[in-house]
Amino acid sequence: MIIRYALFEGEIHPGREEEFRAFVRERLVPLWTKFPGAEEVRVLDGMERDEGAPVYAMALAIRYPDMDAVSAALSSDVRFESREVTGELLQLFTGKVHHHVFQANEYPPAAA
Repeated sequence: MIIRYALFEGEIHPGREEEFRAFVRERLVPLWTKFPGAEEVRVLDGMERDEGAPVYAMALAIRYPDMDAVSAALSSDVRFESREVTGELLQLFTGKVHHHVFQANEYPPAAA
């Protein structure tokens, strides 16, 4: 399985945190969940971090079965629409967004 992350490295403008999160829920999640081939969409809101670690306001993780599905999603109309809407979101954010693709491996926790 493949997971593509969009990492929002930086900070939401002070006092606009709820507006940022509502915008994501109301305007972007409906688009992200329409990406062809997406098996799961997770939005991770930054809460805490190690001292000295960079600030990540949010991470978007979309799971795909394989790289062909990732390619289809990246070339889809809904992806281009979501990029335009994300431009509006970035008015509430100072930082940069970068993407990473991971091969995911799952291991069950050891029995206690």
